[in-house]
Amino acid sequence: MENENANRSRRVIFRLTQDEYVLIQKRFEQSTCRKLSEYIRNCALGKPIVKTIRNRSMDDMMEELIRLRNQLNPLGNNLNQAVKRLHMLTTYHELKSWQIGFEMQRKILTNKIEQIKNSIQKIAELWLQ
Repeated sequence: MENENANRSRRVIFRLTQDEYVLIQKRFEQSTCRKLSEYIRNCALGKPIVKTIRNRSMDDMMEELIRLRNQLNPLGNNLNQAVKRLHMLTTYHELKSWQIGFEMQRKILTNKIEQIKNSIQKIAELWLQ
């Protein structure tokens, strides 16, 4: 068998009825495979298919946390840039204008952190049930 990291360059094309496709799609969604092609490859090669019972509420919560993390990353970058700019300021007027901008960024960051705390609290409550 080829190395699993090797590029897959061969294609196998076959046709399905709508009912067959729906059945394969349902079985794929019940598996831990990340892609339909991975699921079909495992079936065709006789590899074991690991099925899971998905906790939809936990999946939704993970999606929300990922979304919040993606919003939080640029805010952290903005904060770093603001601090770098602070070190380059030379006049009182520049400092005052920096302070106003920094305060707005701090409020946004604080709000996002609060959303993350609430999401983590919801996950903890689900987990402890």
